[in-house]
Amino acid sequence: MKYSYHIIYFSFSFLIFISACKKDEPLPSCEGTMFGIPVENTGLDESFCKPSCECLNFESRTFSETEIAALRDWEISTPIPEQLDNPYDDPVPESAPMVCAIIIEDLANRIYSLGDFPDEAAAEAANAIVTHHDACGLCSTLTDFAVYAENRDIGDAVRACGLNTVLQPFENLVDCIESLGFTKPCAQIWAYNTVNTRENCFLTCISNTTYHNADGTLSDCLQCDEDISGPIFKAFAGRTRRNTGLASSICRFCEEVKPVEHNYPF
Repeated sequence: MKYSYHIIYFSFSFLIFISACKKDEPLPSCEGTMFGIPVENTGLDESFCKPSCECLNFESRTFSETEIAALRDWEISTPIPEQLDNPYDDPVPESAPMVCAIIIEDLANRIYSLGDFPDEAAAEAANAIVTHHDACGLCSTLTDFAVYAENRDIGDAVRACGLNTVLQPFENLVDCIESLGFTKPCAQIWAYNTVNTRENCFLTCISNTTYHNADGTLSDCLQCDEDISGPIFKAFAGRTRRNTGLASSICRFCEEVKPVEHNYPF
């Protein structure tokens, strides 16, 4: 019995040693790896772009229809004001590193608010649930998150709204984008983004429907949108797919992605 005890003790100690070694193993480099879910227009396949980043030890969460419906049941206690002025008329506002988190006010009735925290640890200490990195903005609600989670190629639907309303009043474009499921403030920043890109990148984008070049870089059209419209959109929308940890049809290099677990009480 004594001999058996020593064997068991040695085996247990060895397993602990191996486990500790694995934890200490460095993660692989992010260089060259891409995060996303390719569709026909992506221009890349799953061997080049997949919904996980081993270098971040992170995989994009997939949400069921029931979970997405539950997200839409939540109501924000203080609605986000509409964006009535074109933010592209002004410089990009300064911002500090932070995270946007869900603060549950009434679990039974599914009421919540949004709050900015300096980091994930601060949000967790306040019993808040991080919903994306960077400050809260026009698209930070759970309603808007549900749209991103349900349609990983939502940018294509927004572009269709832009094309279908090109000769119509701005409000028609907002209505079209809002009909995709977005809240009105989020639809407004998408609309301002669409008009700004249309005015500055139209010739570049008119015949360019593929999202990526063969090396994974953005197509000329998407790069134009990224450079011309991206900074303002990110500053005002708050939520983007990459800072929300959601894989989309536009693949991003893993070093650009911010992991988020999204452990909401569905």
